[in-house]
Amino acid sequence: MNNKSKQIILLLFIGVVVFILGNLFSNGFSYDSVNALLIDFIIYQVYTFVVGFGNIKFFDYLNSKNWEGRIIKRVFIGLFGSTIVTFLSLYVVRFLVAISYLQQSFEDFYYNQSLGDYIFGMWIGMSIIVTWQIIYFYNKYQQNKIKEQKVIAGTASAKFDALKNQLDPHFLFNSLNVLSSLIEENPENAQKFTTGLSKVYRYVLEQKNKELVSVDEELKFAKTYMSLLKMRFEDSIVFEIPDQASDPESKVVPLALQLLLENAVKHNMVTSSKPLYIKIYEMRGMLVVENNLQPKQIVKKSSGVGLENIKQRYHLLSKRRVSINQTAERFAVAIPMLTKQVSIMTRTESQQNQRLDRAYVNARNYVEELKGFYYSLISYFFVIPFLIFIWYKFTPFTFQWFWFPMIGWGIGLCFQAYRVFVNDGLLGQGWEKRKIEEYMKEEEQTNRWD
Repeated sequence: MNNKSKQIILLLFIGVVVFILGNLFSNGFSYDSVNALLIDFIIYQVYTFVVGFGNIKFFDYLNSKNWEGRIIKRVFIGLFGSTIVTFLSLYVVRFLVAISYLQQSFEDFYYNQSLGDYIFGMWIGMSIIVTWQIIYFYNKYQQNKIKEQKVIAGTASAKFDALKNQLDPHFLFNSLNVLSSLIEENPENAQKFTTGLSKVYRYVLEQKNKELVSVDEELKFAKTYMSLLKMRFEDSIVFEIPDQASDPESKVVPLALQLLLENAVKHNMVTSSKPLYIKIYEMRGMLVVENNLQPKQIVKKSSGVGLENIKQRYHLLSKRRVSINQTAERFAVAIPMLTKQVSIMTRTESQQNQRLDRAYVNARNYVEELKGFYYSLISYFFVIPFLIFIWYKFTPFTFQWFWFPMIGWGIGLCFQAYRVFVNDGLLGQGWEKRKIEEYMKEEEQTNRWD
């Protein structure tokens, strides 16, 4: 069902409600015949459709403009404009009914008009329009909240993708450096290295777009990668790697071992007189890469891609952190082995690097709610006295219709004030915050890698 069809059905329903209210407040459904009732019903529907579509077109025009930072102006223009549109629509329909159905002349119609003839139509029309606009602004508020959360989640997801995309050129660049060195030192091994590099690089291309890979896959890849380094350094490098993980379901971020092994070789002396010993093992749910510490005397400035990349990817995926332990003789990096599914999109708000964004979003949402309440309060104290004046000036004192909008709107203001100012009560800000945190904790326990 398209939007136009929904509008027609809604206006038809409103027309029925207005027809019932109009008869309750006037003739009490006293009709001479069914034909007279049907004609009156059709007239009410014409009123409703002309007033309804007139205001829909008016608000469509308003909504097509940019009102960023001018909400109060948008509210008052909307109220003033809809009042004019409603009055003109009622006037046009009354004119058409008088000329075509009641067979009045233009002069008779013109001289018989009074503001009292428009009170009921204006009251009903403006009540519906105010309600409509409250729903509209509430929906916009909800859409903005969703959009802001998507931006936060999208930022984290884009950051994670950027970190993963660093790996491809980084790995290729360093591998080509090794190959160029090997060509000069040992052309035969350089040829073998080229063949092995194609297999290793295939793994890089296959795994780099994944959030996590199994520890067994990483261990297998680490062996292949170390065999390439052995072609260059031969007995100058010694490594010990387990065949498989103790938990086959455990996972780590892709290429984490390769980056750590590469750093060990890059920052330490690797010679036959001072061989580099690298050991990979498990310890308390962590996968540890440890090497003896023998720093190079002259080392190129590090790009910082390797270890920092691993730390940031874990930071986006889990609360568990990468651990670094350095002594005078050894250097060890422990990466968490994760055992449950993770969803970046549902965890971004709970991450440390998103807390400032969340605080800003929450503060801005509260300010918007506060502004909305004050706008409603100001409008209430302008509109209600105006309606009382209209009743006093043009309506018989026996029917005090102004109580309906005064009480209805007042109840709405009470709920809005409760929503804005009450923190710990039912449906207050504190209640909403607690419910969101409870839901996030439940999702975290279900979806988070641990």
